[in-house]
Amino acid sequence: MPEQSQRFAGCITQVRGIRVGHAQDRQACTGVTAVLCGSDAVGGVDVRGAAPGTRETDLLRPGNLVLGPNAILLCGGSAYGLAAADGAMRFLRERGVGLDVGVGIVPIVPAAVLFDLACGDAGRFPDGEMGYAACAAALRLPKGEPVIQGREGAGCGATVGKLIPGTRPAFGGIGSASLRVGGATVGAIVAVNAAGDVYHPTTGVWLAGSRLADGTPVYANDILCSGAQASGPMEPKIGITGKVGENTTIGVVATDAKLTKEQCERLAISAHDGYARCIRPAHTQLDGDTVFSVATCRIEDDIPFIALCAAAAEATARAVANAVMAL
Repeated sequence: MPEQSQRFAGCITQVRGIRVGHAQDRQACTGVTAVLCGSDAVGGVDVRGAAPGTRETDLLRPGNLVLGPNAILLCGGSAYGLAAADGAMRFLRERGVGLDVGVGIVPIVPAAVLFDLACGDAGRFPDGEMGYAACAAALRLPKGEPVIQGREGAGCGATVGKLIPGTRPAFGGIGSASLRVGGATVGAIVAVNAAGDVYHPTTGVWLAGSRLADGTPVYANDILCSGAQASGPMEPKIGITGKVGENTTIGVVATDAKLTKEQCERLAISAHDGYARCIRPAHTQLDGDTVFSVATCRIEDDIPFIALCAAAAEATARAVANAVMAL
């Protein structure tokens, strides 16, 4: 495992207007990460995996009424974990944050979930109270303060490397990174629970994934591409936890640049390149890979949009790597 000094710098909380908090049940190995976006954010989404668990994704598509989210939740617990968004809505409503519909406030809280039920207690999963607690933790953290990475929040019960029968998966986690583009910042936070293995986006070094009982790495992507066998029949559906719906990498990419809703969608599309740089294979029929995007519109510098898209892919790739290097 690379030394921590090799981890990528920055955090999504360096994006102006973004705050992040975690809540988790360590005994059950599950949790929630809340990304608070404020009242004026513009949002987008792109779902690439074939086994997603999501909420309010259609709302974020161009042409639909609401411009953006007030918060985004990344959750463990599989489909059960979507209930955490109810607590986030309650938290925001109490503070008057949401869409004014005349008779009240409706907070906009998209969410995505990953499968961690096999890691801890399958009968315990994120709920409204945990979603509320994650939002409260986000407000307690000083503005710009880096969030804790590794087995925290939505990454508490995450694992990676689950395609090859007879091998053992590695811990996944949650990671974040950011970089400056002109006067703006682009940051990402990603909960990595992939079926595939994780590689360093710059060096290509294998970071985490399938191992034999003696600790020897097993390079799943190489085996899949060659059609070879490893410790049993080469059939992904019967891996340790490599079944449909039991894997997913979910994340948020954010910038404080001023963007339209159409541009936010393109930013989320570009961020998926960061998954592909680090996770092999990515976007499989076994994963529910999803990226939300947020523009807080705090900076109006004339920054080429293509530069922001390139930074979104880079920040996402760095966040994926940090998720496993932070352990």
